[in-house]
Amino acid sequence: MPTVGIKKLLLDKHFNRIYSEKEFDELCFEYGLELDEIAAVEKERGTNAATNLNDQEVYKIDIPANRYDLLSVEGLSRAIRIFKQEIPAPKYTFAPIPKSGLQKIIVKKETAAIRPFVVGAVLRNIQFDADNYASFIDLQDKLHQNICRKRTLVAIGTHDLDTIQGPFEYRAEAPKDIKFRPLNQTKEYTAEELMTLYSSDSHLKAYLPIIQNHPKYPVIYDSKGVVCSMPPIINGEHSKITLNTKNVLIEATATDKQKAFVVLDTIVTLFSQYCAKPFEVEQVEVVYEESGEKELYPLLSYREMTVTTPEINTKIGINLDDQTMATLLNKMSLEAQVVSPKTLKIVVPPTRHDILHACDIAEDVGVAYGYNNLVLRLPESNTVAVAFPINKLCDNLRIEIAAAGWTEALNFALCSRDDISAKLRQPKALEHAVHIGNPKTLEFQVARTSLLPGLLKTLASNRDMPLPLKLFELQDVIVKDSTTALS
Repeated sequence: MPTVGIKKLLLDKHFNRIYSEKEFDELCFEYGLELDEIAAVEKERGTNAATNLNDQEVYKIDIPANRYDLLSVEGLSRAIRIFKQEIPAPKYTFAPIPKSGLQKIIVKKETAAIRPFVVGAVLRNIQFDADNYASFIDLQDKLHQNICRKRTLVAIGTHDLDTIQGPFEYRAEAPKDIKFRPLNQTKEYTAEELMTLYSSDSHLKAYLPIIQNHPKYPVIYDSKGVVCSMPPIINGEHSKITLNTKNVLIEATATDKQKAFVVLDTIVTLFSQYCAKPFEVEQVEVVYEESGEKELYPLLSYREMTVTTPEINTKIGINLDDQTMATLLNKMSLEAQVVSPKTLKIVVPPTRHDILHACDIAEDVGVAYGYNNLVLRLPESNTVAVAFPINKLCDNLRIEIAAAGWTEALNFALCSRDDISAKLRQPKALEHAVHIGNPKTLEFQVARTSLLPGLLKTLASNRDMPLPLKLFELQDVIVKDSTTALS
């Protein structure tokens, strides 16, 4: 669960009122969050960094891992103020196409071998100050550590659009052929030299292995040959954003397109409030050179869902009427209306990518209703729990294997198609796998047919650990039953 640290003065500014510590703690709890601790700026940033700062309080708030829209003070304050019905939920719109046309990013075919996807957006006439600029940078870092999985899935680049010129090209080139001045450096380096330079950098060295062993590195150029970024490592100094930046180009390269959608939507929805026309975003056209396919980003899509009030009431254990439930959902930034008796239509905004199922709707109803308001009651049946024999046997085996000096791994039951086929050199394995009908990510496309892919991934992620690595896993695998016909 990520923790967001926000200065108390900044919270007061965004909430447009001053909360005491107790009041804010209760407010967080009411919205389903937790105020973890209160620290001083010196403790938050380090004594040296805070030499010229006042001793300000920093509120550290625990955020649910799937609520990316709450990872900055802009999103957190907006969501809670909507919840308190102080402000209406904003409507996110696309800016008119400029006379010169949309900015374009042309994707070269060679990028498919290393980092195949890119998305982009433009924030026009944005007003930065010291606080929202710091929040803008901090949000990118939070997303990199969270949904982006330390830049392995998505890497974000932000640029001062007035310093570069489109159309942009997303290429993959040999490291010796890439030369530019990286962020906060005073001279140019080749990509090979950067790998050496950053191998001792405490912040960037963790990202080098993502591309280090590839013969070609991804790089984004503008129309004049200026390097904008070398994802997922570093941006160029030439297009660095500052407090004076007015037009921001946001690009995100990815190995997982779905994650890239979410990341881009999150950034533009949270920070478009600082544009001259709040909550208006200019799209970027992405052109895949090999296929000729054209895509517009960001999507900012509003999704519709239909739920029944009896289903939600049953999941929570309450008995709300249709209109009351719709009102509660509107407090959670979900536009809900009664379309027929016992049926609600929910419009999910682009900030709420965590809403995937009716269970998520029920959770939001529970938060808005207040879990403390639920009536405690005894279970309707009385049973005595007993472990299944197979589970008891597995538990005993785990204890014995662990006692012999082995370390247990616990991996996801879902994996990608490549994990059980191409990476294991078993192309026919997919014939026996159970496939997910509508996978939300490339990581979870099928149910695992073997424990080997998960163990190999665990080994790959722990190569810096001392040898020998004695790993074991004792879990279920799922294969299709060829004797059972689907109805």
